[in-house]
This record gives sequence, C-alpha cells and structure tokens, in this order.
Amino acid sequence: MLTKRRYLIEILTAAALIAAPFVLPLLGFAPNTVNRILVWGLFGLGFDILFGFTGLLSFGQSAFYGTGGFVAAYLLTRAGFPNVILALIIGMIAAAATGYLIGLIALRRTGIYFAMITVAIAEVFFFVEFNPLSDFTGGENGLPGVPTPSIDLGFAALHFTTGWSLYQFIAFCYFLGVVIALRIVRSPVGAIFSAIRDNPLRATAVGHNIHGYKLTAFVIAAAYAGFAGGLLGVLQAFMPPDAFMFDTSGQLVMQTAIGGRGTLFGPLVGAAVWLSLQDFLQAALGLGAAWKLVLGVVFVLLVCFLRRGIIGGLVDLYGLLTGQRTAKEPEESEPQPEIGSEIAAAPMPAPHRPDDRPSGPILQAKGLTKRYGGLLANSDIDFTVNHGELRGIIGPNGAGKSTFFKMLTCEVHPTSGSITFEGRDITGMNVTDVCQLGLTKSYQVNQLFAGLTVRENLVIAALSGLRGKFKLDLFRSIESIPGLAERVEHTLALVNLTRRTDTPVAELAYGEKRRLEIGLALATSPSLLLLDEPLAGMSPRERVETVKLLKSISQGRTMIIIDHDMDALFELAERVTVLQEGRVLVEGTPEEIKNNSTVQEAYLGGVHGVLAA
Repeated sequence: MLTKRRYLIEILTAAALIAAPFVLPLLGFAPNTVNRILVWGLFGLGFDILFGFTGLLSFGQSAFYGTGGFVAAYLLTRAGFPNVILALIIGMIAAAATGYLIGLIALRRTGIYFAMITVAIAEVFFFVEFNPLSDFTGGENGLPGVPTPSIDLGFAALHFTTGWSLYQFIAFCYFLGVVIALRIVRSPVGAIFSAIRDNPLRATAVGHNIHGYKLTAFVIAAAYAGFAGGLLGVLQAFMPPDAFMFDTSGQLVMQTAIGGRGTLFGPLVGAAVWLSLQDFLQAALGLGAAWKLVLGVVFVLLVCFLRRGIIGGLVDLYGLLTGQRTAKEPEESEPQPEIGSEIAAAPMPAPHRPDDRPSGPILQAKGLTKRYGGLLANSDIDFTVNHGELRGIIGPNGAGKSTFFKMLTCEVHPTSGSITFEGRDITGMNVTDVCQLGLTKSYQVNQLFAGLTVRENLVIAALSGLRGKFKLDLFRSIESIPGLAERVEHTLALVNLTRRTDTPVAELAYGEKRRLEIGLALATSPSLLLLDEPLAGMSPRERVETVKLLKSISQGRTMIIIDHDMDALFELAERVTVLQEGRVLVEGTPEEIKNNSTVQEAYLGGVHGVLAA
C-alpha cells in the first residue's frame, strides 16, 4: 500500500496524459495548444524547483530556454545532425553548462540583487543572439526547418509529425520530466532545497553548503529550460528568436504564480490558463494585442485572491470541505510527559563521533579580539572549555557576549587571536565547516524552517551529520539513509516533541519552538553545543521545563550556555565565565561567582550580597 501511494502522483499523471487526446478535444482544445501547454509545463518544472522549492526568483530563464533550443535547432538544420532526440539532449547539456557558469556569478548575491542579475543576463543573451551570433541563430529570422523526431525500433519506425501524433512524444517527455522532478524533490537534496527557501542562515548553520545546493537547483532549472527550448523548435518546425526575450521569462514567472509555486504542476496549470485565455481573447473576442491587458487583470485578481495559486487554492478548499487540518494538535486534557521522560524509550542514533572523548580542553580561545572600526567589541579573551564540561557565560548588556559566541562558531571572524577546537585551529573557517567538525549552536532568536513540520526540521539538521555538507544524491530516497530515522526520533524525545512530530512550525507554542531550536542543534550530533539564551522570552513555567530539558541533554555532552537568567545558569553550570566590556572579568564555580564582589559591582553598582541571596 505504501509503495502504491508513493507512486500515486506518477500513476495519475500518466493516466491524465493518456486520457488527454480523448477528453480535451471535447472541451475545444486544439492539439497544438495542448502541445504548447506541455512545453511550457516542462519549462516550468525546472523553474519551480528553483523558485518554488529553493526560493530563488530568476528572470533569466529565457537565456537557457533559447540556448538549448538554438543549439538543438542549429545541429538539426545547419550541421546536418541526424538524430532529433540526441540533439535535444545536447541542447539540454549546453543549457545546463551555461547555467553552471552563470550560476557561479549570479549566486554571489541574494534576493533582489540575484533577480536583477538574472534580468541583465537574459538581456545580454538576447543581444548576443541578434548580433554577434546571428550567423548561427538566424538573428531576427530564427532557424526554420527543424525536423520532428522519429524512433527506429528495428521491427517498426515511429514518426511523430504534428498534432496529436507529436503530442505522444511531447507528453512522454513531460512525464519523464515529472518523474525526475519528483525524485529530486523527494530526495535529501530536495529537502535541503526547501530548507534554503525557508531559512538559508539556519541551513548553513546546521552544516549544509547552501551555495553548492543553490547552484545545483540553478543548473537543474537551466537543463529543464534547455530541453523545453529544443521541444519548442520541434513543435513549431522553427526556432523563434523571441525564445531569448525577457517576455519569455516574465510569462514563465506569471504562469507559475497563477498555477501555484512549489507544486511542480503549478506551471502546467498556469500555462493552460494563460494559453487558453490568450487563444480565447485573441480568436473568439478579437481583442488582438489588447489580450495582454485583460490577461494582466486576470493575473492580478488570481494573485490577490489565490495567493498560493490555483492548486494551492484547491488544496485549501479541499481542507475546508473535509475539515482536515494540516496537523493534529494534542488534546488539552491529554497529559504531557515530563521533560526527558521519553529519552529512554527512544532508540539511540548510530554513532556519529566517538563516545570515548579524551579529557582536557575541547575548545581554546587565545587573545580573541574583535574590532568594528573604532569599536572594540571583545579584547584579548583567553577562554578554555574541557570535554564534558557545562560552562555558563554571563555579563551585563553590552558585555560582548553575542560577538564572542559568534566568533566561537565562526559566524564572525576575529580581528586577532586564535580558536582551537579538538586540537584543530578553526580560526577563519566558516560556519558550515565547523558544524561538520562538531561545533554548533542554537540561536537567541529562533531560526527555524517555518514552512516545514517539526520532523522535517530535524531531518534537515540530521542530514548534514549523516551526509556531509554537500552531496548530490538527487535520486535517493530520504528513508533509505541509514540512521536518519533513529537520530530524528531520538532528538524528538530529547526535546519532548514526539507528540508534535507532524505539526507545522507555525502552529507551535513559543516554548515548543525554543525546544525545537535546541533540537536542530542536537540533531547534528555535536561534540560541543553552544546555547545562546535558551530561556529568552519564556514564561516562568516554560523556564522550569526548559531547565529540566537542559539538565537532561547535558548528560555526557559538552555545553556552553549564555543566558541572563543567572539563577537558572548557576543551577546548570559547573563553571561560569563573566564578561564585562568585552573582556573576561572573572571565572569560577557558581558559588564563587555569586560571592565575588567584583561581579556584584559590575552587575549591581556596588550593592553587595544580592547575587548570593
């Protein structure tokens, strides 16, 4: 049953494509329109992986659409290449290679700057196609005479000419594209794509090389675009120059938004709406060029009232009609287990790092200094933490605690000084690499993957420890990764979220989000765990529960905790380091710190005895 359900989408897609030639003519669809919809749908599959799943909005997909199309068309018309299918594949490879080179440049920036770079790249390709390379592309005339494919089976030859005959070939290509896209988004790489879309900072912090994964998504989108561009030439028997136009990229973005991004089928639905309305407005109503105005109004209305597109709207409607919620919340009367009570029942994950850790220092900072221009945030800090120790760090506001923590995790590089972790100099390394070595942190302000469930959040973190920072297992099932399920279940038990496993992060209470924040760090199986104000913003009851949590997870772990709740920190920590004005003021046991007059002076302006009270 599980296997059948896993392939349900593929089966339904195949059934729909087989039924289309019998059903769509009854609805007034011409075969040429259906073929164009499939080409745009295939084009959109790659774009949806880039935009819908990875969160990278590119306005330059026409560059790859045109590159793949014109390479294939040139081979078939000017170079005398005999095999149409092989020419399409070569065009796809050319587009993917182009995407790789452009991605190296464009992905140096994020957000609006990335989008603007892709706009510029599309315009450059359009100019090059019409001028320097016009001898190869035909310039404004394009490349006519692109042949249709045929397949020699030995005992028979299949010729795909026009109309519904060509539909069979294009539909098969689209189906193959869907199968590949589904494998990708269901793979570990696909899971990381979604993490990057939701929170690239945290995806980096749990040990993933997000630049490598972004580049992968960019190349995948370029490959899909290149193959679809080649199909366009085959469909029209002519490769048009407007494939390179910015208008092509704009239509792709609008079609994806109309259909629903992050669904894979959204671009196909959007293309069906777009092209059907275009044909209706131009032919039936005779609007001519004014069809774009009407279609623009339709687009605005759809985006305003169906923010998740047509498919997203249908999913919401189905949930409303059936009364189903995204995730089941526990009943209020149902007693919740005590923190740590489920740990014994959870299977231990496969060992990631040796348990027989040596004694002595695990982390050493020497002469650590950080300047921001004329501002001295930290000055000449010497700091050592031993294996198995639970160290607390306190200090008044502005003492430099956050900057110091960021330097320890390599989020910020020191101006001078050095950091040694497990005997290795990590000064100047990046966050991803030190997390892979076993040093990670939870954040003061929750950095979660808000669009995912609790389990999916922990899967993202656990994947980095089990696969490394970058791996292209694009067609591997997540369930097949050894030790992943055990590590996730164990972490869920550690942070007492086993009853909220499939709950979206947005539905969690604040205290649950704080526990999940700690769980993300734990799921990477760190040797040294740094917690930045884990009690921040909590109610008194939530503080008590979280202190129990911290006590339970500290067993056999090395931890450093920063927090303003000194009572809780003194209860947890074996030794405490006090920072003031960016320097180490004093170190000692909690009792020594409580009774230290220098600490009392720093916190309370000379009012003694209050810390000890």
